[in-house]
Amino acid sequence: MKTSTLACLCLAMLAGCGGGGGGDGHHDGGHTPPPGGSLPDWSTGPADCLDGMAGEFPCSAVDLLGRVPLDTMGGNAGNDLWAWTDAVTGREYALMGMDNGTAFVDVTEPLAPVFLGRLPTRTVASTWRDIKVYQDHAYIVADGAGAHGMQIFDLTRLRGVTAPEIFNADGVYLQFSNAHNLAINEDTGFAYAVGSNSCGGGLHIIDIRTPNNPMFAGCHGPRYTHDTQCVTYQGPDAQFTGREICVSADENRFAINDVTLKSSPVTLASITYPGMVYAHQGWLSEDHRYFFLGDELDELNLGVPTRTHVFDLAELTAPQHLYAHEADTPATDHNLYVLGDRLFQANYSVGLRVLEFGDLAAGDIDEIAFFDTHPPNDARGFNGAWSVYPYLDSGTLLVSDTRGGLFILALR
Repeated sequence: MKTSTLACLCLAMLAGCGGGGGGDGHHDGGHTPPPGGSLPDWSTGPADCLDGMAGEFPCSAVDLLGRVPLDTMGGNAGNDLWAWTDAVTGREYALMGMDNGTAFVDVTEPLAPVFLGRLPTRTVASTWRDIKVYQDHAYIVADGAGAHGMQIFDLTRLRGVTAPEIFNADGVYLQFSNAHNLAINEDTGFAYAVGSNSCGGGLHIIDIRTPNNPMFAGCHGPRYTHDTQCVTYQGPDAQFTGREICVSADENRFAINDVTLKSSPVTLASITYPGMVYAHQGWLSEDHRYFFLGDELDELNLGVPTRTHVFDLAELTAPQHLYAHEADTPATDHNLYVLGDRLFQANYSVGLRVLEFGDLAAGDIDEIAFFDTHPPNDARGFNGAWSVYPYLDSGTLLVSDTRGGLFILALR
């Protein structure tokens, strides 16, 4: 969240904002980076989930295959996470953001992950970094890091690396300095930087169809966007079939935008919802009918359990808030992603949570598995699991943790 917004929230919550480090943005709860060097000697695995524990980690139906600590990767605090599969070799790689850069880990053999090296931050260290991939290139933005811009890294350079390296970027896009998050629609070849110092903090649209030569394509405000997902729409609202739609968490709004015409995007809907404090991030169901949204500050400010807001997008111009699903945990929610009929959530102090859903209109959504990457407590706050990546073809699950580094997991 924005610094000014944070100041107000911190005053309102008193000590609440001082409860730990590492949200996913400079505009995320006013966090300070998690303390470095203070971890207990946590297991690096492997460890099966037996009787509710995998080593020292509470769990249910999720095994620990491996863990790569932050100090192994040369970082002090962890943040965002994405992954890349080399279509030529079939090898799988984790791309993990840290305070001082981006780490590359070969997770093809999940029981024996290999740290390959790090791309340092272009400017200064930051709690907030975001990574996405398009056509074998990683695109990396950072918030609160000065004139960082968007780094471009050719991931095929990881082939054949036998010892950890310090890499240089292959290029940088400098039409903005800092950005909070980055979304890419791989179908169209357009990237969307949000929460930047341009475009009013809204959608900064970039043509990356030539991956090593990104070009500015347009802007869409009028308000700060914290995170977004952009897709080629194939949902129930037939008038928008085939159009490029971005569904955004805009701090104090939930918005749906038609960005098909990059020179003149259109906001289709912008709404609030009950119990809204800070609209943080979310993801569409695969049929584009429903949207799951995490509000990062409702647990802290309202004292509610971990919540996932569910919206019905049958009509893109008139989305409906259905309900807030409440978990049996107090933790602050962070990033979530959808695969099939499952929702994979990184919920800070309670780690990875896996929910399965059926008839969402009837409230059919239940937790089926979890892996707690942050054993010390389940408290509200910003230490623990930052993000999760559930899309590797192997089925390996990746989780980034602000203090624990990279977790490599398997859902039973």
